[in-house]
Amino acid sequence: MTYPQGSDPIVVLFRFDASPALVAKVEGLSGEGIEIRCCAESEDEGYDRLLPEAQVLWHVLKPVTAAQLERAARLRLVQKIGSGVNTIAVEACRARGIAVCNLPGTNSRAVAEMALLLMLACLRRLRELDCAVRSPGGWTRAAALQDGFGELAGRTVSLIGAGAVPRVLAPMLEALGAEVRVWSRSAGQAGLQALLTSADIVSLHVPLAPETERLIDGARLARMKPGAILINTARGALVDDAALVDALRTGHIAAAGLDVFAEEPVRPDHPLLALPNVIAAPHLAWLTQETLARSLAAALDNVRQLRDGHALVNRVA
Repeated sequence: MTYPQGSDPIVVLFRFDASPALVAKVEGLSGEGIEIRCCAESEDEGYDRLLPEAQVLWHVLKPVTAAQLERAARLRLVQKIGSGVNTIAVEACRARGIAVCNLPGTNSRAVAEMALLLMLACLRRLRELDCAVRSPGGWTRAAALQDGFGELAGRTVSLIGAGAVPRVLAPMLEALGAEVRVWSRSAGQAGLQALLTSADIVSLHVPLAPETERLIDGARLARMKPGAILINTARGALVDDAALVDALRTGHIAAAGLDVFAEEPVRPDHPLLALPNVIAAPHLAWLTQETLARSLAAALDNVRQLRDGHALVNRVA
């Protein structure tokens, strides 16, 4: 189908705290009956002003609520830039006939590499070493951390989830000499417990759903191997924060590498951030220039599908 001359363009609203260079790049993709506008996640007033005009919303992390959808009279598609749709009011979209699509696989390599980075940083106590070098006398005091240094080779890594990220991550770990075990939800709770108890490192890669919320609770943390490491680049609510704080304080869990938190943005005074054996990042494991290029290209293709009356790709609702 050819887009009719003189017709109003499809307005796409990209809600993301984009750099000026990215804003220029994204808005420069406009054309052929598509107009793309950018709005920072922090700009609620601008979002409220632009949302009623939008037919497509490119959504990253800030929740899309049912109340917002009521104000989006022209909205036809909520396109997740990523895979998890737990931050979208999917049922409200379904009730309104608004399509919801995601982009599975576009950020898998970036997330896998961040998970690997967090594992190595925990094993080498990188946060504490960095702080020591930056403080007077720290260069020599850092030697006191030596009993906690370790290598990835020879360790057992349990990947909780069998999706796109574990499929990329597992070969990386095996190439570095780790033994990799993978759990999928189809394996059941007994299989999960077996992987948790035998793992030196547990890395979470499942979506947030009612059955996975607080999947790693106090009881499961207690059954993990003493001195194990927990990595979470999936969703913060997969873990019971209070139980994790207790396990880290006692040393039962040696360290945690966290890119996600149950409430985001995480409070600077959150107890997890006060612990020296926690390495934290602000939910940016997915964000690389390569991921953005893949994601924007796929999202734009779906807008073209919508424009031309064709079936949408990766429609989840």
